[in-house]
Amino acid sequence: MFYRPEDGHGLPHNPFNAIVAPRPIGWISTRGSDGAENLAPYSFFNAVAYVPPQVMFSSTSTKPDRGDTKDSVANIRDTGVFCVNIVEYALRDAMNRTSGPWPRDTDEFTDAAIERAACETIPCSRVAAAPAALECKLTQIVDLPGEANKVVFGEVTGVYIRDDCLKDGIFDVLSFNPLARMGYKDYTVVREKFALARPGES
Repeated sequence: MFYRPEDGHGLPHNPFNAIVAPRPIGWISTRGSDGAENLAPYSFFNAVAYVPPQVMFSSTSTKPDRGDTKDSVANIRDTGVFCVNIVEYALRDAMNRTSGPWPRDTDEFTDAAIERAACETIPCSRVAAAPAALECKLTQIVDLPGEANKVVFGEVTGVYIRDDCLKDGIFDVLSFNPLARMGYKDYTVVREKFALARPGES
């Protein structure tokens, strides 16, 4: 099969995000300029640089009460900070609850009964039970082609790691099993790993 996206795929469901999978999930916590907090998952998310450490996530839709974007991006645009919480398998239902199209005044921490903790370097909350969290300051928001497609870039200013996830100095993903997004309504979970040395490495 081959198709041009502009012509349509002819399938029951769009295969695009099933092809680009699995994708890590950035569980983005923000605080608006009015002090209201928001928590929402984004699967167009990744790390993009080592020094300084930087991450990105993309928002691709709007909400009637936010105009040209969604709550997360609107809050970041107003305050210049956000926190990326890493999602473990044990928190899958709480994460899914926060993906709902809730009104802007809904506090997803409260709605999904998620304990929050204060970030150290930015005025924002993080998910207290998350295996790791990346506190970030906004570097830029890029508008992409298409309605409401925005990419948020941030520099990591603080890194939280849950104590039980550090094993012999290594951040051990098998200690908490990261959740990842696939296509359609599908997710997957990391339960095994293997190592490969690059050419020239010992």
